[in-house]
Amino acid sequence: MTYIVNDNCIACKYTDCVEVCPVDCFYEGENMLVIHPDECIDCGVCEPECPADAIRPDTEPDMEKWVEFNRKYSEMWPVIITKKDPLPTADEMDGKEGKMDLFSEAAGEGG
Repeated sequence: MTYIVNDNCIACKYTDCVEVCPVDCFYEGENMLVIHPDECIDCGVCEPECPADAIRPDTEPDMEKWVEFNRKYSEMWPVIITKKDPLPTADEMDGKEGKMDLFSEAAGEGG
């Protein structure tokens, strides 16, 4: 099992999860985070920390696409280990539908 970040993170990018991760397996894009599925140790401490409920176990139905999505972008984006402020749109975008239209493949700063 591993944990993944889904589209609920897009345009929010809360980083509370990064601060508690014991293995630094989060990677930062311009407007979301992902988890490297091969680095995640399945401890689960990140899941309850996410205000947007964007972190889910891969054992839930239809998670295969999110495992591959997280793998792809974790190999392209820099690691993030430090908590940062969420995006300015986070509160208004939390829980919105159709956020994949807002997804950016651009890398974040990491750090």
